[in-house]
Amino acid sequence: MSPQPFNDATDSALLLARDVSKTFHTAAGQHAKALDRVSVEVRRGQLTALVGPDGAGKTTLLRLATGLLRADAGELRVLGIDVAKDPAQVQARVAYMPQRFGLYEDLSVQENLDLYADLHGISEEDKRDRYPQLLQMTALTAFIDRLAGHLSGGMKQKLGLACTLVRAPELLLLDEPTVGVDPLSRRELWQIIPELVKRHGVTVLLSTSYLDEAEHCDHAIVLHQGRVLAHGPPFKVRDLASARTFIAEPPQGQTARGLQAQLLDEPEVLDAVPEGGLVRFIRMQGAPEESLGAAAAPRVSALSGINISPGQARFEDGFMVLLREASPGAKIGQAIMLDTKLEQGSDKVVVQVRGLVRKFGSFTAVDHVDFEVRAGQIFGLLGPNGAGKTTTFRMLCGLLPATSGTLRVAGMDLRTARASARQRIGYVAQKFSLYGQLTVAENLEFFASAYSLRGDRKRNRIDWALRQFDLTAYAQTATEQLPGGFKRRLAMAAALLHEPETLFLDEPTSGADPFARREFWRGITGLAEQGVTMVVTTHFMEEAEYCDQVAILDEGKVLAQGTPAQIRQRGQTAGDAKSSMEQAFIRIVEEGREAQIAARPRSEAAA
Repeated sequence: MSPQPFNDATDSALLLARDVSKTFHTAAGQHAKALDRVSVEVRRGQLTALVGPDGAGKTTLLRLATGLLRADAGELRVLGIDVAKDPAQVQARVAYMPQRFGLYEDLSVQENLDLYADLHGISEEDKRDRYPQLLQMTALTAFIDRLAGHLSGGMKQKLGLACTLVRAPELLLLDEPTVGVDPLSRRELWQIIPELVKRHGVTVLLSTSYLDEAEHCDHAIVLHQGRVLAHGPPFKVRDLASARTFIAEPPQGQTARGLQAQLLDEPEVLDAVPEGGLVRFIRMQGAPEESLGAAAAPRVSALSGINISPGQARFEDGFMVLLREASPGAKIGQAIMLDTKLEQGSDKVVVQVRGLVRKFGSFTAVDHVDFEVRAGQIFGLLGPNGAGKTTTFRMLCGLLPATSGTLRVAGMDLRTARASARQRIGYVAQKFSLYGQLTVAENLEFFASAYSLRGDRKRNRIDWALRQFDLTAYAQTATEQLPGGFKRRLAMAAALLHEPETLFLDEPTSGADPFARREFWRGITGLAEQGVTMVVTTHFMEEAEYCDQVAILDEGKVLAQGTPAQIRQRGQTAGDAKSSMEQAFIRIVEEGREAQIAARPRSEAAA
């Protein structure tokens, strides 16, 4: 899977890059090499995935291909056109959907389509032919008059895709099209994208953080630090981990996340991740067989005396092999160590929610929600876009008052003491509340002051944050110039400056690659072991496996609650093999929606 030289016959390549390089220069005189002699091709009629860690160069390559940026060196041809010489001709034939597609939220679905059609000079006759196909494909026909701002996250993504396709492109470039959407919406988008290739003849290049999506593509390109690590059929990447992938069963009394943390510290283990109550792990190349428990005294002490069986390799496993072998000696994160240890082993209830309701006018966003979280637990709040998770979070953090119900955090009633409670909790928002023009050090200074830290304590806590999150080298860097992974670290550091007992994390890994997610959860596991109580939302269903308890919400109501094992069991049907968390999530939400429809009066259900 190492990069291969191209043949001269490239008639079937709609995108061809040879030794393309791009460096960004900042006002502070810093240089960041985004692409370093990249050579790839995207073949006609194929679905190609572009994957890699934060800062690998994926978005830069897509923007170069659309003529929005100009390469410093190398050759880049799209549809046979030299992009550097004639970007306008490329842009007339290629469609690009960036991560933040520019929908107009105060316009309807119809008006957004019309706007983009008019911008591209689409005739009225072509509109009449094209719109019904796009609306049917994206299942937006029934919402043609709805304002874009009133659509769910998944529906907005589908509308963005419809607007992108309004001029029938030959090549479609998608930058993280499923980032931030729930599993149901992601499934719906993945029913559309292959159809574009197979039935409509569109060639698609997409970047993605979900590596199971790359497994469904015809071709995969793996970027790392601006260079191509591999390109070819996805099974070629997957096979890099074959015969090195194993499943370990945690011993009695140990959690899967606890065993994973131990395995990540073992020098002969390349990767480990919780999966269905077990732990999937990959051994280093050349690790002796006795290290896997075959001998009486295994070298990997974390595996001593536990059941191990061979696992079937996935694309994600091969991806992790490529990344770890490209950076030998690098560790997957570290546990976040607190200066002040909290009480451990306590059974006290830290977060108590009873009959929680939040209304916005006549709309009920949160409808009589009940749950509780005990000290040192990780509680997962899952649900589709618009389920009420973020509204619940904002009430838990004292940022939004509840309409009714009981809401207690860290022993304080948030309905009467919101300001006092905020001093004892930490909050990491979906869109990190960082100030882009301030440096890393200035952001930490600001948040420390906001949490009433003064003098030596303030200086000590900022020093701790810089050291603990490896931010010292970036202390004087403007936050807006940080890679996504370092912004994530800084947001966590800011939330922990005042040593809160309870931490709220609202989709903290949205858009993050598997390596960054491992790093994040390694730190979170360490916090839980030291007694910090956490509530987290995520659209990565496999991350629910890190949680002690999970609740699934939809339309403001709790549909299911329990341990990850209980949720997976609840989502199973007769005759099923073992259900994954994502399969269980989809089944529970779909059944909940069917029950809601069945319970409505006939006239309302018909409407």
